[in-house]
Amino acid sequence: MIIIKTKEEIEIMREGGRRLAAILQNVKEKIKPGVSTKELDDYTRELIKDGEQPASAQGSGEAKDEPAFLNYKPAGVKRPYPAALCVSVNEEVVHGIPSPDRILKEGDIVSIDCGLKHNGLFTDHAITVPVGEISKEAKKLIAVTEEALYIGIKAARVGGRIGDIGEAIEKFVAPHGYGIVRVLSGHGVGKKIHEDPYVPNYGEKGTGPKIVEGMTIAIEPMLTLGTDDVMLHSDEYTYSTTDKSLSAHFEHSIAITERGPQILTKN
Repeated sequence: MIIIKTKEEIEIMREGGRRLAAILQNVKEKIKPGVSTKELDDYTRELIKDGEQPASAQGSGEAKDEPAFLNYKPAGVKRPYPAALCVSVNEEVVHGIPSPDRILKEGDIVSIDCGLKHNGLFTDHAITVPVGEISKEAKKLIAVTEEALYIGIKAARVGGRIGDIGEAIEKFVAPHGYGIVRVLSGHGVGKKIHEDPYVPNYGEKGTGPKIVEGMTIAIEPMLTLGTDDVMLHSDEYTYSTTDKSLSAHFEHSIAITERGPQILTKN
């Protein structure tokens, strides 16, 4: 069931989204050769716990923020997710578990994905970041994936259908020849970190649930330099491309309004 949010709830999500965007920008600054993925997770936890966001991201009242992913247990898995941050390196598409043994090196690309619970409501946000100097192919993949996100957001308009979003992304990506991961998708967000509707990054205009005012969804294209086939690791969370090709991932939580889609996860 799709949960429609009130204007008051959307404002809470907007504040949570500002805080989350500030957190990821701070974590981004820590990404460099020699840093472990666990260090990035530790820093994320500190930021959430201590509220170390820039003044522009602070609300007027006291509020306890919580990491949405830490101890989150999706249906069908044996153990809860053990971190606040998903860190996916190179061929890892999403949900990479941070480790002290995974050390970033020059030329890597890294998706950092985080969810935040603020005043009882959730937002979800991801960016892909270069580690030092990266290849031209990797730079283009990152740029196209980020642009695909904004193409999808622009298509999320009152009166349309969820399929409009996927079709817009797919048509934009097609000339570049990148793989679009199909078994993973965007989703509703707000009362829970994952809600209806399912928001694929491919599709057909005019199909799927109707887009109405008050919907809050996370749009998150995941593109690859090769195949769109992915495999799930034995850790039950990490997905990687089966051909080991690079993958990039960007995500914003948005609210649907009569004035157009509004990005909640931004400073």
